[in-house]
Amino acid sequence: MKRISLILTALLLVGPGLPAHAADAPAALPSGDFAVIGATVAIGDGTAPVEGGTVLVRGGKIVAAGRDVAIPAGIPVINGAGKWVTPGLVTAMTDLGLVDVGAVDESNDSYGGTARFSAGLDVSLAIDNDAPPVAVSRAGGITRAGVAPVAANAIFAGQGAVIDLAQNGPGTVQPRAFQLVELGERGADLAGGSRVAAQALLRNALREARELSQRKPGKDPAAPEPGQPGDALLTRVDAAALIPVVTGRQPLFVHVERAADIRSVLALGREFPALRLVIVGAGEGWRVANEIAASGIPVIASALADLPNTFETLAATQSNVGRMTAAGVRVALGGFYDNDQPRYAPQFAGNLVGLSRVPGATGLSWGQALAAITSIPADILGQGAVFGSLKPGLSADIVLWDGDPLEISSNPATIFIDGKPQSLVSHQSRLAQRYRHPHEEGLPKAYE
Repeated sequence: MKRISLILTALLLVGPGLPAHAADAPAALPSGDFAVIGATVAIGDGTAPVEGGTVLVRGGKIVAAGRDVAIPAGIPVINGAGKWVTPGLVTAMTDLGLVDVGAVDESNDSYGGTARFSAGLDVSLAIDNDAPPVAVSRAGGITRAGVAPVAANAIFAGQGAVIDLAQNGPGTVQPRAFQLVELGERGADLAGGSRVAAQALLRNALREARELSQRKPGKDPAAPEPGQPGDALLTRVDAAALIPVVTGRQPLFVHVERAADIRSVLALGREFPALRLVIVGAGEGWRVANEIAASGIPVIASALADLPNTFETLAATQSNVGRMTAAGVRVALGGFYDNDQPRYAPQFAGNLVGLSRVPGATGLSWGQALAAITSIPADILGQGAVFGSLKPGLSADIVLWDGDPLEISSNPATIFIDGKPQSLVSHQSRLAQRYRHPHEEGLPKAYE
């Protein structure tokens, strides 16, 4: 009955008959060329916001942002008085576009429980342009995201993608943008019950991929060599998918939490120097923060992982992100799945700002917190030269907020992606409109 109830709820949320809304097509806003004046402007690079600033956009690209920006004649102007302007928010590690309703298997493409392949899986082929969470996240200020698979039957989860959340999308900015592997407790379980097995599987896979990468040009890397035995631990398709990883063309995201497992990732980087490693999770990262900083490996962490709910996070603390940042680690906030929706990123970042005022705790400055949900995740996704801040030449992904964006009471008022205005309408906003003042003809049958 519970499953049937969930399905019926999902059908209600996405079913036909939802009323139209005037904001579906924000045609009144300028597109491509415009300026926002008189606003509090935050670049997204870690610096503090400036009051009375201007953002100039030409051809869908940022021309200048800050004070003393000259506006050419004829450029449409948006009055930003009383508003804040930030880059569009960037979410690293989410399931946007892969899930409609997480509890309904038929609408969940984030993992392949019985799939034959693992590393060879490519989530970009399954991203749904119309998944309801996409519009909900866009209305919350999210303009770009790293969509990641979930490991199901092997330590390798597959290849993630970078998307934009434009209302005619999401468009895939980069398919096969990174590979995700599970180590730690989850990886041990998938490998047969121990971290030793997970490490052996990982190194075997990387060595096999490295051997395949050294084949003669023009030879299909997925084709077996004549006279060679078949694969014992990894299919040729999965091994071929790891060639960009071992040659440094594709980042390897490694999910680990405890300090000892983080050190094993650092050792992996020394064994395979071509790897472009990114640590995901790092619940005990603060314990080895100096070592991570020395390696130059960035981290995607949760802002609120402050309880030791597993043995590998016994040293969890909400000061984790702040302490790693203070040690020189570049940390992005990520891991927005299920109930931790991407639109909550500003709230999580704001908590870290508040934490900086708690005696004995270590949080982030306002500029650092905004960078953790804009420019830093963009850099980690390999897109820092494309979006993630208001620096000249980058895509004009811009959010105008009705207040401080890291305050829970603030909301986006206007959103641009590539300089084009975006709708703030979602199924949630339509349902709120529908039931705020219900009319008999607009209600579903059997509603009383």
